[in-house]
Amino acid sequence: MPIWKRNLWILWIGAFFTAASFSMVIPFLPIFLLQIGVHDHTELWSGLIFSAAFFAGAIATPFWGNLSDKFGRKPMIIRAGFALFVVYTLMAFVTNPYEILGLRILQGLLSGYIPGAIALIGTNTPSEKVGYALSLISSATASGMIMGPLLGGGLAELVGIRWSFGVAGIIVFLATILIIFWVKEENFKPRKEKSSIVQDFKVALNNRPFLMVLILTLVVSCSVMTIEPILPLYIAGIAESSKYATLLTGFIISLPGIASALFAPYWGKWADKVGFHRVLFIGLLGAGVGTIAQIIFSQIWGFSIVRFAYGIFYCAVFPALNGLVVKSTPEDFRGRAFSLSQTSNQIGGMIGPIIGGVLGGIFPVQSLFIITGFLFLAAMGTVYWNTSKISLKKEVIPSK
Repeated sequence: MPIWKRNLWILWIGAFFTAASFSMVIPFLPIFLLQIGVHDHTELWSGLIFSAAFFAGAIATPFWGNLSDKFGRKPMIIRAGFALFVVYTLMAFVTNPYEILGLRILQGLLSGYIPGAIALIGTNTPSEKVGYALSLISSATASGMIMGPLLGGGLAELVGIRWSFGVAGIIVFLATILIIFWVKEENFKPRKEKSSIVQDFKVALNNRPFLMVLILTLVVSCSVMTIEPILPLYIAGIAESSKYATLLTGFIISLPGIASALFAPYWGKWADKVGFHRVLFIGLLGAGVGTIAQIIFSQIWGFSIVRFAYGIFYCAVFPALNGLVVKSTPEDFRGRAFSLSQTSNQIGGMIGPIIGGVLGGIFPVQSLFIITGFLFLAAMGTVYWNTSKISLKKEVIPSK
């Protein structure tokens, strides 16, 4: 088996279990807060704890990206894996919300497992296979996010939420051990010149194709997270006549992830043939139309079908964006480039729920689907009108 393919499958396993460990514990944090005696301002604590890691990660990822271009992506993946192991393990012993908040901030500051895996794949895979490889990693994270809550719920029933954190830590630890012994980073040339985060931002600002990718990443992430705060309540309202309303709600929320696990590799293979910008355009178009179409159906099965169709197109977006990061940046800037992309993603993830929460309290819930859909379509229009800037016919701007 070629080394790039072995790397891909080992990192697929690592990304799957890292995503699963995240989703198996995070959804249960509000319940865990009640269990440790937090009965006042529980919603506020839950929001703070949830967003703390995103905020810290947005600040820290450019720093880790800088180091990855100096020391390699594999060491950064290992560092992030062991950091997650320590954080999840310590989470099993917390006694108050301040300790949880501190650990979540620490998790954000030391994060970078999946971005590091994406960067390593992007720089150690043959150029004609990059789209397929990045889409496969995307399917790993989507599959992990689907299986995580099921695994977490089962463990919570068997051993309690507290010890499910410990199990999550062990899972990440084992995934990191696989990286240490089985992943080989061949295509890496250490950056010799000195650099700073400020200089990295200047390089990004001067690289028009890459800057466009960062803006699109922020808009897409913000669009998705705008609707996330109200989606469970909206689905529960549609399914309230069913005896299995809670089960249906969880299943429908997971439908885009299921679609991603099934269809992302096909988008990646097509991107290798026709280009990432074309796949990005079609993915954004389908995601925008699919989001708006969800308000048409008031019956649960019609809504479910449209939700799944939306997922088929949405799963093309982030692999295409990651592919454009690879195509628009030089190799010695690649680690920093993916870190800046992750920062854009996390900033969008922080802004989106705030916008959704505010607008959801003022306008009907259906309006959020329309707003989110038009944000996707606006991003699609940006791709169409700036194809010459992001199709990357010109040489990339060097990082020096």
